[in-house]
Amino acid sequence: MIDLAKISRVGSGLNRPECVLSTQNGRLYTADWRGGVAVIEPDGEQWYLLPKDPALQLKPNGICLLPDASMLIAHLGDQDGGVYQLYANGDARPFCLEADGETLPPSNYVHLDAKGRVWITVSTRKLPRSEGYKPNVADGFVVLVDERGARIVADSLGYTNECLVDPSGQYLYVNETFARKLVRFDIQENGDLLNKKTVAEFSKGTFPDGMTFDSSGSIWITSIVSNRVIRISEEGHQEIFVEDCDLTHLDWVEAAFQDGSMGRPHLDNAQSQKLKNVSSLAFGGADLNTAFLGCLLDDCIYSFKAPVSGYAPAHWHFKGPVRQARPYP
Repeated sequence: MIDLAKISRVGSGLNRPECVLSTQNGRLYTADWRGGVAVIEPDGEQWYLLPKDPALQLKPNGICLLPDASMLIAHLGDQDGGVYQLYANGDARPFCLEADGETLPPSNYVHLDAKGRVWITVSTRKLPRSEGYKPNVADGFVVLVDERGARIVADSLGYTNECLVDPSGQYLYVNETFARKLVRFDIQENGDLLNKKTVAEFSKGTFPDGMTFDSSGSIWITSIVSNRVIRISEEGHQEIFVEDCDLTHLDWVEAAFQDGSMGRPHLDNAQSQKLKNVSSLAFGGADLNTAFLGCLLDDCIYSFKAPVSGYAPAHWHFKGPVRQARPYP
């Protein structure tokens, strides 16, 4: 278990840094609820990308860096969703707003794989989304955007959260937050998904959100509410590396989850010593053995030295947008 005293703050003044990305050049990128992406330079300077059009009121949840230095943003609106592409000059355009004739509801996450395909998750079709915080609701789905366009490739998931293509490129892993499962699909040559398999199931207090792979083939999972970081080996063994929660609060949330009354108050009220709703994890640093944690309810991200290095993501060598002379608000 990582000592909480050895977990350090990174950045300041961030606004709902739910998703964090890292690149080889030492940069960190986080989603920013003010409508764009915050960039933290290796020297600690912060600046941000926002759409020039004030009418475009994005609510960034998942973010993704592309080779041309633009960013994809999963829009988690109150009523609308989809993915938008944001350029360094502030230009923004829709990237994917529908699939198979279905307008995308509030959208959770967007992921670029090594083949240049983009995977998008929608947690639930219910509005408000809190109606999907139940173990018996399974209406989330996964969209694939490739040379064929956008199409739904997996459906009927229990609150779809982050997804990730594994290092071999053969499987797509998906967290089902309120089904409390990590599942895996076989990826066909044409991008279709088959053979859903449960890789791990989670018990009291664990609500899987983010994920990333390490260099040994294990997958690391973050859990909201309990602020857990769990490493799952290829054999399925689970080991908790980080935990920061108040047990009484956790009991309250768990009871609400079990009786179907779980809502925003249960997610928006962190009770912990330091971490405030850990939602994502990215390995970074020169040797890829620094773990960075995105937190839904904090104004910073956190970092700690991991016992193993991470697996470099598809965007690891991307340079990203040119540094802007726009101080962070």
